[in-house]
Amino acid sequence: MSSIIIPEGYTSRQNIMETEIAIKLIKDFFERELSKELNLTRISAPLFVKRDTGLNDNLNGVERPVSFEMKEAEGEIIEIVHSLAKWKRLALKRYGVNSGEGIYTDMNAIRRDEDLDNTHSIYVDQWDWERVIDREDRNIDFLKGIVNKIYSVFKKTEEMLAKKYENYTKFLPEKVTFVTSQELENLYPEIPAGERENRFAKDNGAIFIMQIGKLLESKQRHDGRAPDYDDWDLNGDLIMWNPILDSALELSSMGIRVDSESLERQLKELNLEERKELEYHRMLLNNELPLTIGGGIGQSRICMFLLQRAHIGEVQASLWSDEIIAECEKNGINLL
Repeated sequence: MSSIIIPEGYTSRQNIMETEIAIKLIKDFFERELSKELNLTRISAPLFVKRDTGLNDNLNGVERPVSFEMKEAEGEIIEIVHSLAKWKRLALKRYGVNSGEGIYTDMNAIRRDEDLDNTHSIYVDQWDWERVIDREDRNIDFLKGIVNKIYSVFKKTEEMLAKKYENYTKFLPEKVTFVTSQELENLYPEIPAGERENRFAKDNGAIFIMQIGKLLESKQRHDGRAPDYDDWDLNGDLIMWNPILDSALELSSMGIRVDSESLERQLKELNLEERKELEYHRMLLNNELPLTIGGGIGQSRICMFLLQRAHIGEVQASLWSDEIIAECEKNGINLL
């Protein structure tokens, strides 16, 4: 089902061409500052991978990847990537990247099973990044340090926009507030996880919810997370309060990646131990891949958020239902 929110009295401050110029400005600036803060080098990346390698991101485990057979490899299934969470780690090994250094790329994907609304599209565009770390970096403090570096890029981008546009009003808080998924459940035990995010984000402006995927004391999970890229004890989501939609907005998911021990544990917990036979997983279990931290940062979501737009289609060319198109036209929301 498609559903969108129309903010009362909403009007865009820019026409479509002015918006396109602002999108380019934000993306170029954010990408440049991100690469400096995290010491990343831009590389090329695939749009698709072979199914039997186990390299595709399984997301919550129920989303269906778009797939096809290549003429030159009859019978072999090729999948459009959901993200490059696993591919990047393999790339770091192949490219010989040193500890403290990393890579990033423009990742484009199709997520056919998304429910379309103000912030979700079947087209995904994000910066996927990955950085080599040492064994002693696998801790919460190191994770928080990386989150703060990324948040500083948001603050710098906001400052740039305020200097560029006279009518731009800065709205980001000075710092990120950190909370674990269990602490969030303890704060709001009677409401669903999504509403907990809304409550906490509204109160704090910018939050990072840690330890997503693991079972809470309630025997529920805050949210689903694949067992074979993030370590559920060392990951999280960067979420901002979006005043235009009056709701929380996830802008980045990241984490310190599984080592052989946490991979074994998480696969067993989800009864997915058959994945240990896949090439990528065998390499992890044999400690043949570097220890890393990485994540994805939504490009269109950042533009939507910083430009204070009501619908992601205002900053991204995608496909929408006739119902959404009609509703946006009726309310002055200019879809690209």
